[in-house]
Amino acid sequence: MSVHKSEVKIITTHQLQNMKERGEKISMLTAYDFSMAGILDAAGVDVLLVGDSASNVMAGHETTLPITLDQMIYHASSVVRAVKRAFVVVDMPFGSYQGNSSEALRSAIRIMKESGAHGIKLEGGAEIKESVTRILSAGVPVMGHLGLTPQSIYKFGTYTVRAKEEEEAEKLLQDAQLLQDLGCFAIVLEKIPADLAQRVATQLHIPIIGIGAGPHVDGQVLVVHDMLGINKEFKPRFLRRYADLHSIMTDAVQNYVKDVKSRDFPSDKEAY
Repeated sequence: MSVHKSEVKIITTHQLQNMKERGEKISMLTAYDFSMAGILDAAGVDVLLVGDSASNVMAGHETTLPITLDQMIYHASSVVRAVKRAFVVVDMPFGSYQGNSSEALRSAIRIMKESGAHGIKLEGGAEIKESVTRILSAGVPVMGHLGLTPQSIYKFGTYTVRAKEEEEAEKLLQDAQLLQDLGCFAIVLEKIPADLAQRVATQLHIPIIGIGAGPHVDGQVLVVHDMLGINKEFKPRFLRRYADLHSIMTDAVQNYVKDVKSRDFPSDKEAY
C-alpha cells in the first residue's frame, strides 16, 4: 500500500487570523541563519522572526541598536532560503523607519525584495503611524510591537516590565487599537502585565503574540538561543529552557579537542 504525505500548508496572514478565530495558539521563534531556520521550520514553528536580537546573540552587541538594514537583509535571506512552511517576519532595525515615512517605505521594500520575507515588524504605536501607513500602502504586511521596545532602551533606561501604571497601560491599549485600525496583521506584546495583555487580545480581532505577557494571548515568541539554552546568561522569569545546548555543545567540542590531541581522531576508518 502506498502512503501519500499530506501537503505542507504554508502559513500566511490569513492562516494566522484563522488560527486566532478558532483558538489555536501560534508558535513563533527567532531565526537568523539557514541551518537553524530549516530545523525550526521542519519542527512546525508557525512564524519565524528574523529579529534585530541578532545584534545581541549573533554579533555580541549589548543592545539591538547597532545592527544595520543590510545585515538584517542578510540574515533574513538566509532564513527564507530554508523555509518551506513558516511565515517569515523581519524586524526593521533602529533608524530605518523612525521619524521618516519615506525612509521607512524604502527600508521595507528593500527587505521584501532582497530577502524574500513575508512581512516586517516595527516597534511603537502612534509615533510611527505615518511609517506604518506608508508601508501598508505598498502592500507589505506589518506586525506591530508594543510594551517593552528594545530599540528604545536608552529612552526607558531599563528592561523592566512596562505598562504597570494606568496611564501607560491606557496608551498601550490605544496604540494596539490604532495599529489594528491601520491594518497591521498582528502585534507582539513584550514584558507587560498578563491581565493587560489579555485585555488587548480580547478587544482586538488580530493575533496578539506575547513574550513575557502571560498565557492569555494568541501565541508566544522566544529568542531561539534562549529557549535552547545556548545563551546561559539571560534568565528572565518568562523564559522556559527546553534544552541545555550550551553544555551539550561544550562537551562535544571538548571531546573533539581531546581526540585530536590524543591522535584518536581521525582513525584509520576515517581516512581515505
